Amino acid sequence: MRELQLIGPHRLEWRERPDPTLRGPRDAIVRPFIASRCDGDTLPIHRHVSRPMQAGLRLGLIDPIVAGICGNVPFRGPFGIGHECVAEVVALGGEVTGSAVGDIVIVPWAVSCGDCVECRRGLTAKCSTTSAGVLSAFGFGPASGPWGGMVADLLRIPFADHMLVKVPDGLDPLRVAAASDNLSDAWRTVVPMLEQRPGGSVLVLGGAAQSIGLYAAGLAVAQGAGVVDYVDHRTERLEIAEKLGATAHRVPKGKLRLSDLPGRSYDVAVEGTSTAAGIDVAIRSLTPGGHCNAAGYYLPPGTKVPIMHMYGNDATLRVGISHVRPILPALLDFIAREDFPAEVVTTRVADWDDAPDAYRERTTKLVLRRPRLGAA
Repeated sequence: MRELQLIGPHRLEWRERPDPTLRGPRDAIVRPFIASRCDGDTLPIHRHVSRPMQAGLRLGLIDPIVAGICGNVPFRGPFGIGHECVAEVVALGGEVTGSAVGDIVIVPWAVSCGDCVECRRGLTAKCSTTSAGVLSAFGFGPASGPWGGMVADLLRIPFADHMLVKVPDGLDPLRVAAASDNLSDAWRTVVPMLEQRPGGSVLVLGGAAQSIGLYAAGLAVAQGAGVVDYVDHRTERLEIAEKLGATAHRVPKGKLRLSDLPGRSYDVAVEGTSTAAGIDVAIRSLTPGGHCNAAGYYLPPGTKVPIMHMYGNDATLRVGISHVRPILPALLDFIAREDFPAEVVTTRVADWDDAPDAYRERTTKLVLRRPRLGAA
Protein backbone atom coordinates (compact mmCIF):
# COMPACT_ATOMS: atom_id res chain seq x y z
CA MET A 1 0.00 0.00 0.00
CA ARG A 2 0.99 3.66 -0.36
CA GLU A 3 1.89 5.97 2.53
CA LEU A 4 2.81 9.65 2.32
CA GLN A 5 6.29 10.04 3.79
CA LEU A 6 8.32 13.09 4.68
CA ILE A 7 11.75 12.55 3.15
CA GLY A 8 13.21 15.90 4.13
CA PRO A 9 12.40 19.63 4.06
CA HIS A 10 10.16 20.50 1.08
CA ARG A 11 10.23 16.88 -0.06
CA LEU A 12 7.42 14.34 0.37
CA GLU A 13 6.76 11.15 -1.57
CA TRP A 14 4.33 8.28 -1.83
CA ARG A 15 6.21 5.17 -0.70
CA GLU A 16 5.20 1.56 -0.36
CA ARG A 17 4.82 -0.24 2.96
CA PRO A 18 3.18 -3.57 3.79
CA ASP A 19 -0.60 -3.67 4.02
CA PRO A 20 -1.76 -3.71 7.66
CA THR A 21 -3.49 -6.83 8.96
CA LEU A 22 -5.67 -7.63 11.94
CA ARG A 23 -3.22 -8.72 14.63
CA GLY A 24 -5.72 -9.30 17.39
CA PRO A 25 -9.46 -9.59 18.00
CA ARG A 26 -9.72 -5.96 19.17
CA ASP A 27 -8.16 -4.52 15.98
CA ALA A 28 -9.81 -2.77 13.06
CA ILE A 29 -8.58 -1.84 9.60
CA VAL A 30 -9.75 1.55 8.33
CA ARG A 31 -9.33 3.39 5.05
CA PRO A 32 -8.72 7.14 5.45
CA PHE A 33 -10.56 9.13 2.79
CA ILE A 34 -10.11 12.59 4.31
CA ALA A 35 -6.91 13.80 5.95
CA SER A 36 -5.83 17.23 7.11
CA ARG A 37 -2.43 18.65 7.84
CA CYS A 38 -1.77 19.44 11.50
CA ASP A 39 -0.35 22.86 12.31
CA GLY A 40 2.77 21.25 13.77
CA ASP A 41 3.52 19.29 10.59
CA THR A 42 4.50 22.47 8.76
CA LEU A 43 7.65 22.90 10.86
CA PRO A 44 9.71 20.04 9.36
CA ILE A 45 8.10 20.45 5.94
CA HIS A 46 8.98 24.10 5.44
CA ARG A 47 12.21 24.37 7.46
CA HIS A 48 15.54 22.58 7.82
CA VAL A 49 15.12 21.69 11.48
CA SER A 50 16.48 18.17 12.01
CA ARG A 51 20.19 18.91 12.39
CA PRO A 52 19.74 22.26 14.20
CA MET A 53 17.36 20.61 16.67
CA GLN A 54 19.81 17.73 17.15
CA ALA A 55 22.49 20.28 17.99
CA GLY A 56 20.08 22.12 20.28
CA LEU A 57 19.36 18.90 22.17
CA ARG A 58 23.08 18.23 22.63
CA LEU A 59 23.76 21.77 23.83
CA GLY A 60 20.80 21.85 26.23
CA LEU A 61 19.01 24.54 24.23
CA ILE A 62 16.02 22.29 23.52
CA ASP A 63 14.19 20.29 26.16
CA PRO A 64 15.22 16.60 25.98
CA ILE A 65 11.60 15.43 25.91
CA VAL A 66 11.55 16.50 22.25
CA ALA A 67 13.88 13.59 21.44
CA GLY A 68 11.46 11.21 23.11
CA ILE A 69 8.68 12.38 20.81
CA CYS A 70 10.48 13.02 17.52
CA GLY A 71 13.77 11.10 17.83
CA ASN A 72 17.35 12.09 18.64
CA VAL A 73 17.49 13.71 15.22
CA PRO A 74 13.97 15.21 15.30
CA PHE A 75 11.83 14.78 12.20
CA ARG A 76 14.52 12.89 10.31
CA GLY A 77 12.94 11.24 7.27
CA PRO A 78 11.73 9.14 5.80
CA PHE A 79 8.69 8.57 7.98
CA GLY A 80 4.94 8.45 7.49
CA ILE A 81 3.43 11.85 8.17
CA GLY A 82 -0.09 12.97 9.06
CA HIS A 83 -2.25 12.40 12.13
CA GLU A 84 -5.68 13.82 11.34
CA CYS A 85 -8.14 11.73 9.35
CA VAL A 86 -11.71 10.65 8.77
CA ALA A 87 -11.84 6.99 7.73
CA GLU A 88 -14.13 4.19 6.65
CA VAL A 89 -14.05 0.90 8.55
CA VAL A 90 -13.14 -1.97 6.19
CA ALA A 91 -12.35 -4.91 8.52
CA LEU A 92 -12.91 -5.82 12.16
CA GLY A 93 -11.47 -8.25 14.68
CA GLY A 94 -13.80 -10.77 16.25
CA GLU A 95 -14.20 -8.92 19.55
CA VAL A 96 -15.01 -5.49 18.10
CA THR A 97 -18.66 -4.69 18.74
CA GLY A 98 -18.85 -0.90 18.63
CA SER A 99 -18.18 -0.46 14.90
CA ALA A 100 -19.40 -2.01 11.68
CA VAL A 101 -17.82 -2.28 8.27
CA GLY A 102 -18.72 0.87 6.37
CA ASP A 103 -18.90 3.14 9.43
CA ILE A 104 -17.37 6.61 9.05
CA VAL A 105 -15.11 7.29 12.02
CA ILE A 106 -12.61 9.71 13.52
CA VAL A 107 -9.25 8.21 14.45
CA PRO A 108 -7.56 10.08 17.35
CA TRP A 109 -3.94 11.06 16.75
CA ALA A 110 -2.71 9.31 19.93
CA VAL A 111 -2.99 5.54 20.24
CA SER A 112 -4.62 4.44 23.50
CA CYS A 113 -6.20 1.40 25.10
CA GLY A 114 -9.05 2.91 27.13
CA ASP A 115 -8.35 0.59 30.07
CA CYS A 116 -5.14 1.73 31.82
CA VAL A 117 -5.01 4.18 34.72
CA GLU A 118 -4.07 7.08 32.47
CA CYS A 119 -6.87 6.39 30.00
CA ARG A 120 -9.44 6.10 32.79
CA ARG A 121 -8.27 9.51 34.01
CA GLY A 122 -8.85 10.95 30.54
CA LEU A 123 -5.12 11.16 29.75
CA THR A 124 -5.36 9.08 26.59
CA ALA A 125 -2.28 10.64 24.97
CA LYS A 126 -0.28 9.23 27.90
CA CYS A 127 -1.64 5.67 27.66
CA SER A 128 0.71 3.36 29.53
CA THR A 129 -0.38 0.31 27.54
CA THR A 130 0.58 1.59 24.10
CA SER A 131 3.46 3.96 24.90
CA ALA A 132 7.01 2.65 25.09
CA GLY A 133 8.30 6.23 25.39
CA VAL A 134 6.77 9.69 25.68
CA LEU A 135 3.92 9.14 23.20
CA SER A 136 2.28 6.50 21.07
CA ALA A 137 0.99 8.29 18.02
CA PHE A 138 0.44 8.37 14.30
CA GLY A 139 2.62 10.58 12.13
CA PHE A 140 5.53 11.49 14.41
CA GLY A 141 8.03 8.85 13.29
CA PRO A 142 9.42 5.72 14.95
CA ALA A 143 10.13 7.39 18.32
CA SER A 144 6.36 7.54 18.83
CA GLY A 145 5.67 3.99 17.75
CA PRO A 146 5.22 1.83 14.64
CA TRP A 147 1.86 3.27 13.58
CA GLY A 148 2.94 5.20 10.49
CA GLY A 149 1.15 8.23 9.13
CA MET A 150 -2.56 8.70 8.48
CA VAL A 151 -2.13 9.75 4.85
CA ALA A 152 -2.09 6.11 3.82
CA ASP A 153 -4.20 3.62 1.95
CA LEU A 154 -5.03 1.68 5.13
CA LEU A 155 -4.40 1.88 8.89
CA ARG A 156 -4.48 -0.73 11.63
CA ILE A 157 -6.27 0.56 14.72
CA PRO A 158 -5.77 -1.35 17.98
CA PHE A 159 -8.39 -1.25 20.75
CA ALA A 160 -10.91 -0.29 18.08
CA ASP A 161 -13.96 -0.19 20.36
CA HIS A 162 -12.20 2.48 22.38
CA MET A 163 -10.27 4.30 19.66
CA LEU A 164 -12.84 4.76 16.89
CA VAL A 165 -15.56 7.40 17.26
CA LYS A 166 -18.38 7.36 14.73
CA VAL A 167 -19.21 10.55 12.84
CA PRO A 168 -22.89 11.46 13.42
CA ASP A 169 -25.20 10.67 10.54
CA GLY A 170 -25.64 13.63 8.23
CA LEU A 171 -22.47 15.44 9.36
CA ASP A 172 -20.22 16.30 6.42
CA PRO A 173 -16.86 14.57 7.01
CA LEU A 174 -15.04 17.57 5.50
CA ARG A 175 -16.40 19.66 8.37
CA VAL A 176 -14.61 17.48 10.93
CA ALA A 177 -11.45 16.79 8.93
CA ALA A 178 -9.30 18.04 11.83
CA ALA A 179 -11.20 16.38 14.68
CA SER A 180 -8.37 13.88 15.24
CA ASP A 181 -6.25 16.69 16.71
CA ASN A 182 -6.45 20.42 15.95
CA LEU A 183 -10.22 20.86 16.19
CA SER A 184 -10.37 18.85 19.42
CA ASP A 185 -7.35 20.72 20.75
CA ALA A 186 -9.17 24.00 20.15
CA TRP A 187 -12.25 22.68 21.94
CA ARG A 188 -10.36 21.96 25.14
CA THR A 189 -8.78 25.45 25.16
CA VAL A 190 -12.09 27.33 25.37
CA VAL A 191 -15.23 25.28 25.88
CA PRO A 192 -14.64 23.86 29.42
CA MET A 193 -13.70 27.33 30.70
CA LEU A 194 -16.71 29.02 29.10
CA GLU A 195 -18.94 26.40 30.66
CA GLN A 196 -17.61 27.63 34.02
CA ARG A 197 -17.88 31.31 33.03
CA PRO A 198 -20.88 31.64 30.67
CA GLY A 199 -20.60 34.71 28.48
CA GLY A 200 -16.93 35.16 29.39
CA SER A 201 -14.39 37.05 27.31
CA VAL A 202 -11.82 35.23 25.17
CA LEU A 203 -8.49 36.27 23.67
CA VAL A 204 -6.85 34.16 20.99
CA LEU A 205 -3.24 34.81 19.99
CA GLY A 206 -2.84 33.32 16.52
CA GLY A 207 0.34 32.27 14.80
CA ALA A 208 2.19 28.96 14.97
CA ALA A 209 -0.94 27.08 16.03
CA GLN A 210 -2.62 28.32 12.87
CA SER A 211 -5.85 26.39 12.64
CA ILE A 212 -6.12 25.68 16.39
CA GLY A 213 -6.38 29.39 17.14
CA LEU A 214 -9.05 29.87 14.49
CA TYR A 215 -11.10 26.88 15.58
CA ALA A 216 -10.82 28.16 19.17
CA ALA A 217 -12.08 31.61 18.17
CA GLY A 218 -15.02 30.13 16.27
CA LEU A 219 -15.92 27.70 19.03
CA ALA A 220 -15.80 30.51 21.60
CA VAL A 221 -18.27 32.53 19.50
CA ALA A 222 -20.52 29.51 19.08
CA GLN A 223 -20.33 28.78 22.82
CA GLY A 224 -21.69 32.25 23.58
CA ALA A 225 -18.59 34.14 24.70
CA GLY A 226 -19.34 37.80 25.32
CA VAL A 227 -16.15 38.96 23.58
CA VAL A 228 -13.81 37.04 21.26
CA ASP A 229 -10.72 38.95 20.16
CA TYR A 230 -8.42 37.25 17.66
CA VAL A 231 -4.91 38.72 17.37
CA ASP A 232 -2.56 37.89 14.49
CA HIS A 233 -0.32 39.43 11.83
CA ARG A 234 -1.41 37.31 8.86
CA THR A 235 -4.23 38.58 6.65
CA GLU A 236 -5.53 35.13 5.67
CA ARG A 237 -6.10 34.10 9.28
CA LEU A 238 -7.56 37.46 10.32
CA GLU A 239 -10.16 37.19 7.57
CA ILE A 240 -11.10 33.65 8.63
CA ALA A 241 -11.49 34.77 12.24
CA GLU A 242 -13.93 37.45 11.16
CA LYS A 243 -15.94 34.92 9.14
CA LEU A 244 -16.27 32.86 12.32
CA GLY A 245 -17.65 35.86 14.22
CA ALA A 246 -14.55 36.94 16.15
CA THR A 247 -13.19 40.48 16.21
CA ALA A 248 -9.86 40.49 14.37
CA HIS A 249 -6.93 42.65 15.46
CA ARG A 250 -3.83 42.99 13.31
CA VAL A 251 -0.47 43.24 15.09
CA PRO A 252 3.04 43.69 13.67
CA LYS A 253 4.94 40.53 12.86
CA GLY A 254 7.56 39.84 15.50
CA LYS A 255 7.71 39.86 19.27
CA LEU A 256 4.25 40.38 20.72
CA ARG A 257 3.76 43.09 23.34
CA LEU A 258 0.94 43.69 25.82
CA SER A 259 0.38 47.09 24.20
CA ASP A 260 -0.48 45.31 20.93
CA LEU A 261 -3.64 43.85 22.48
CA PRO A 262 -7.10 45.50 22.39
CA GLY A 263 -6.77 46.81 25.97
CA ARG A 264 -9.21 44.70 27.94
CA SER A 265 -8.91 41.74 30.30
CA TYR A 266 -10.07 38.22 29.48
CA ASP A 267 -11.51 35.24 31.26
CA VAL A 268 -9.77 32.90 28.80
CA ALA A 269 -6.62 33.38 26.75
CA VAL A 270 -5.51 30.91 24.08
CA GLU A 271 -1.78 31.19 23.38
CA GLY A 272 -0.98 30.04 19.85
CA THR A 273 2.24 31.86 18.99
CA SER A 274 4.57 29.21 20.51
CA THR A 275 6.69 31.97 22.04
CA ALA A 276 7.65 32.99 25.55
CA ALA A 277 6.45 36.50 24.72
CA GLY A 278 3.06 35.08 23.82
CA ILE A 279 2.86 33.21 27.13
CA ASP A 280 3.74 36.37 29.04
CA VAL A 281 1.25 38.56 27.20
CA ALA A 282 -1.56 36.02 27.43
CA ILE A 283 -1.14 35.58 31.19
CA ARG A 284 -0.94 39.31 31.84
CA SER A 285 -4.15 39.86 29.86
CA LEU A 286 -6.28 37.72 32.20
CA THR A 287 -9.02 38.80 34.57
CA PRO A 288 -8.64 37.64 38.19
CA GLY A 289 -8.91 33.88 38.21
CA GLY A 290 -8.58 33.67 34.43
CA HIS A 291 -7.27 30.72 32.46
CA CYS A 292 -4.46 30.72 29.89
CA ASN A 293 -4.33 27.65 27.68
CA ALA A 294 -1.18 27.20 25.63
CA ALA A 295 -1.60 25.35 22.34
CA GLY A 296 1.94 25.70 21.01
CA TYR A 297 5.37 24.10 21.28
CA TYR A 298 7.84 25.67 23.71
CA LEU A 299 11.19 24.08 22.93
CA PRO A 300 13.69 25.93 25.16
CA PRO A 301 14.03 24.36 28.62
CA GLY A 302 14.09 27.81 30.21
CA THR A 303 10.87 29.32 28.83
CA LYS A 304 9.96 32.11 31.23
CA VAL A 305 6.55 32.33 32.91
CA PRO A 306 5.43 35.35 35.02
CA ILE A 307 4.79 33.31 38.15
CA MET A 308 4.50 36.25 40.56
CA HIS A 309 1.92 37.92 38.34
CA MET A 310 -0.01 34.65 38.22
CA TYR A 311 0.12 34.45 42.00
CA GLY A 312 -1.18 37.97 42.44
CA ASN A 313 -3.94 37.54 39.88
CA ASP A 314 -4.87 33.94 40.80
CA ALA A 315 -4.25 32.87 37.20
CA THR A 316 -4.14 29.34 35.79
CA LEU A 317 -1.79 28.25 33.01
CA ARG A 318 -2.35 24.94 31.26
CA VAL A 319 0.34 23.55 28.97
CA GLY A 320 0.02 20.00 27.70
CA ILE A 321 -0.69 17.62 24.89
CA SER A 322 -4.27 17.17 23.76
CA HIS A 323 -6.20 14.14 24.98
CA VAL A 324 -8.55 13.88 22.04
CA ARG A 325 -10.43 10.64 22.59
CA PRO A 326 -12.47 11.78 25.65
CA ILE A 327 -13.40 15.02 23.87
CA LEU A 328 -14.60 13.60 20.56
CA PRO A 329 -18.20 12.56 21.43
CA ALA A 330 -19.12 15.99 22.85
CA LEU A 331 -17.27 17.83 20.08
CA LEU A 332 -18.93 15.91 17.27
CA ASP A 333 -22.35 16.25 18.89
CA PHE A 334 -21.86 20.01 19.28
CA ILE A 335 -20.79 20.47 15.66
CA ALA A 336 -23.75 18.45 14.40
CA ARG A 337 -26.26 20.11 16.76
CA GLU A 338 -25.08 23.70 16.37
CA ASP A 339 -24.12 23.44 12.68
CA PHE A 340 -20.67 24.79 13.53
CA PRO A 341 -18.86 25.64 10.24
CA ALA A 342 -15.40 24.28 11.04
CA GLU A 343 -14.69 23.97 7.32
CA VAL A 344 -14.35 27.77 7.13
CA VAL A 345 -10.82 27.29 8.51
CA THR A 346 -9.88 25.04 5.57
CA THR A 347 -7.98 27.10 3.01
CA ARG A 348 -7.13 24.35 0.50
CA VAL A 349 -8.87 21.08 -0.40
CA ALA A 350 -6.65 18.90 -2.59
CA ASP A 351 -6.97 15.56 -4.31
CA TRP A 352 -5.55 12.66 -2.32
CA ASP A 353 -3.14 11.66 -5.09
CA ASP A 354 -1.68 15.18 -5.10
CA ALA A 355 -0.63 14.91 -1.43
CA PRO A 356 3.18 15.17 -1.98
CA ASP A 357 2.80 18.57 -3.63
CA ALA A 358 -0.19 19.81 -1.65
CA TYR A 359 1.41 19.07 1.72
CA ARG A 360 4.22 21.50 0.87
CA GLU A 361 1.88 24.42 0.29
CA ARG A 362 2.09 27.37 2.65
CA THR A 363 -1.55 27.66 3.57
CA THR A 364 -3.39 27.76 6.88
CA LYS A 365 -5.28 24.46 6.70
CA LEU A 366 -4.82 21.83 4.04
CA VAL A 367 -7.33 18.98 3.63
CA LEU A 368 -6.91 15.98 1.33
CA ARG A 369 -9.83 13.92 0.09
CA ARG A 370 -10.65 10.93 -2.10
CA PRO A 371 -13.90 9.06 -2.78
CA ARG A 372 -15.20 6.58 -0.24
CA LEU A 373 -15.26 2.94 -1.25
CA GLY A 374 -18.15 2.39 -3.63
CA ALA A 375 -18.83 6.13 -3.97
CA ALA A 376 -19.67 7.35 -7.43
